[in-house]
Amino acid sequence: MKEPSQTASARSARKPTLNIDHLPLPYVEMDACGIITRANRATLALHHPGQGDLIGRSGWDLVAIDEKDRSSAAFKSLMTSGEEPPVIQRPIFDRSGRFRTYEMHRSLIRNGKKASGVRMICIDVTEAKQTLEEARSACAWLESVFRSLAEALILTDALGMIHSVNPAAESLCGWSAAELKGTAIDEILSARAHPGKGQAALDLHPMLEQPLRGVATVMKRDKRQIKVKISTSPIFNKDSGSVSGVAVLLRSAEERD
Repeated sequence: MKEPSQTASARSARKPTLNIDHLPLPYVEMDACGIITRANRATLALHHPGQGDLIGRSGWDLVAIDEKDRSSAAFKSLMTSGEEPPVIQRPIFDRSGRFRTYEMHRSLIRNGKKASGVRMICIDVTEAKQTLEEARSACAWLESVFRSLAEALILTDALGMIHSVNPAAESLCGWSAAELKGTAIDEILSARAHPGKGQAALDLHPMLEQPLRGVATVMKRDKRQIKVKISTSPIFNKDSGSVSGVAVLLRSAEERD
């Protein structure tokens, strides 16, 4: 005789439960109300003892005050929509006694088609986030300096393709930065001659090797040509020491030093 078929609930009951304590990263499960129902050892090791038991408390008890409403509303919307959640970052109060930024990789726990909770793996990205913010701040400051220069400056890559043009260079050349970006610098600078070198044209290679000065002809957007004084300097990568481009400073030949 054939054994009677098992019901779906019986089969589900016999499914092995994931041993979350063996996971190397903090793992948490929350129900549809945002109450923490499971947490592995890695999570408990990060939990601040002054916060009491972790299991059974609201996940938003650990979130920064200014994040609570936004985070709670986003979670409720997620439970209603049933869509798979994106990766998020949240400041969480942990054993360090301060808020640290955790990146949360989440997936929904489903009861049939209905979302009944969420599971997540948490990665501490505090230092990485701080480094990224510092880099962005430094880039923004350098961009401000670049745009504030009164003299025309063009930056190229190591192949001589224009990477950046400041407003003074836009005004001098008559081209916008968007129009010049990705253009070979030879297309707007030509007939370069340097003191002591006669009228020989200067190609990219000497500019990559050492600072140079001389004069050049700039082809403006309206096809007019103007003479300019030119100073070039290789741009070195501070980590590798390799040349990553050239800085080209332009001044009208009519200006006095």
